[in-house]
Amino acid sequence: MKSSKIIVWSFLLLVIIAALYRIIPGRRFGFAPQWAMAVFAGAVIKDKKWAFIIPVLSMFISDLLYQVLYIGGLTNMQGFYEVQWQNYLLFALLVLVGMAVKKINVLQIAVASVAAPTLYFLASNFLVWASNGNTRGLDRPKTFNGLMLCYSDGIPFYRMSILATLVFSAILFGSYLFIRNYRAVGREIRA
Repeated sequence: MKSSKIIVWSFLLLVIIAALYRIIPGRRFGFAPQWAMAVFAGAVIKDKKWAFIIPVLSMFISDLLYQVLYIGGLTNMQGFYEVQWQNYLLFALLVLVGMAVKKINVLQIAVASVAAPTLYFLASNFLVWASNGNTRGLDRPKTFNGLMLCYSDGIPFYRMSILATLVFSAILFGSYLFIRNYRAVGREIRA
């Protein structure tokens, strides 16, 4: 199998595994691999169209699974709701954080792994506050204090998202560097 086919199949498998992981019962909300996938895709995938598609596809598949479980009465969390498109847009934009990684090293990956969920936290909680409706379960006043309450509500989710992004980035980038270096050593041995 050609190297590019292996990469495509590997990413498709990663998308499915990440989507299934996200719907595991009892998993701490916010502890999911999609932030790290967005950073990784932006930093590593040369075809930027796919860099944007991969994390959004993973979110879509897991949301579809959530919706099936919701319809089946197995969870009270809907997969799809009125403003779901905002989450997809935000996850696609997180790929830009990965694109800002100029050299794959511990410092740049750590910074990107904190920046991505931080940007998501700030933007998504602002959008929840701005919607000011019952659709998202919050009815915070459109004041500065209401915005701060909305951010306060999201802190447990935010903490877990940073931890998850650091853990999954270490796995993704570590695996990538290991495979890349292993292949480079293999080429040197054959030469």
